[in-house]
Amino acid sequence: MKRKIIKYSLVTVIIVISVMIYFAFSEYNRKHVDVTEESAAFTITSEDLIIAFTTDEKAANKKFLDKIIAISGKIKSIEKDETGIYTIALGKLNTMSSVRCSLDSIHNQGASIVKIGENISIKGTCSGYNADELLGSDVILNRCAVIK
Repeated sequence: MKRKIIKYSLVTVIIVISVMIYFAFSEYNRKHVDVTEESAAFTITSEDLIIAFTTDEKAANKKFLDKIIAISGKIKSIEKDETGIYTIALGKLNTMSSVRCSLDSIHNQGASIVKIGENISIKGTCSGYNADELLGSDVILNRCAVIK
């Protein structure tokens, strides 16, 4: 009886360890998704996206969150952080709200071909909304690429 319990326990441990190794290996070898190769779920202007989130955040989250969006608009600012990643803010120049697009590291060179005030198109994944009445609200896009 004891031998059977030990045998089944050993088999169970081996199966669990095998599953863990498989998932660790598949995560380690996972390919990076390039948004330029993916089709956009939505094509929208920066102003319309901001309006969608400010009027009904819950519905906009349901519609846009974690989806690839192609967005067009005027460049309000171009910023570079301490790690060398560029963020391009799109929206009306006279408002505080914007769509903040963090460029994917493999598409950082896209920031060098654009200028403030220019109309551009950017494709990225919508990752959320920061509402702030005093500083302006921001829709956040990550892993972006300049389509132009």
